[in-house]
Amino acid sequence: MQSYILEQATDFLCELDGDWAKLISEIGPCTFALKAEREPYEALVRAVAYQQLNTKSGDAIIKKFISYFNETFPPPAQLLSAEFDALRTCGFSGRKIETIQGIARGAIDGLVPTLVQANTMSDEALIEQLVALKGIGRWTVEMMLMFTLGRKDILPVDDFGVREGYKRLKYLETAPTPKTLAKIGEAWQPYRTIASWYLWRVPK
Repeated sequence: MQSYILEQATDFLCELDGDWAKLISEIGPCTFALKAEREPYEALVRAVAYQQLNTKSGDAIIKKFISYFNETFPPPAQLLSAEFDALRTCGFSGRKIETIQGIARGAIDGLVPTLVQANTMSDEALIEQLVALKGIGRWTVEMMLMFTLGRKDILPVDDFGVREGYKRLKYLETAPTPKTLAKIGEAWQPYRTIASWYLWRVPK
């Protein structure tokens, strides 16, 4: 994501209210880490590893997974040919193994677009197409939209960390529901991705 967009976004968010201005002052400039070279297939498999886990646990699974494939991310056909028990050893649950193999088949069949194709598609078109994969929900696709395609206006309202971050930002007793946060987040357009990045970092 271009630096000027990040600067525009932080300026915009700072002007929302004092809580946002204070948070951004504490955290500093947005250092959004984009992995633009990754194909959607790889981005989705990586996102599945982190489903319902903290970052440390997800990192450990991916490290073992890549180590098993001789330190390279496996192409779809190689992932499909991997032994179930080997993938379990990496830390994937049985359900997640089924999901990542479905992603691999989708990449071969064309359901999972290439990076070039994905860059021509809208956010909602990508979400609608990819949630057809078993085990892939909106959150998983949103992670790809944010961190691979660099879409600047994504708000993953189902993300626990984002909702908890907003609760702490606004000193609330309970975190907002996904539906409530979606409504609140309308004020953060067109920079909801950057807003989410900061909400993940609200001090505890």
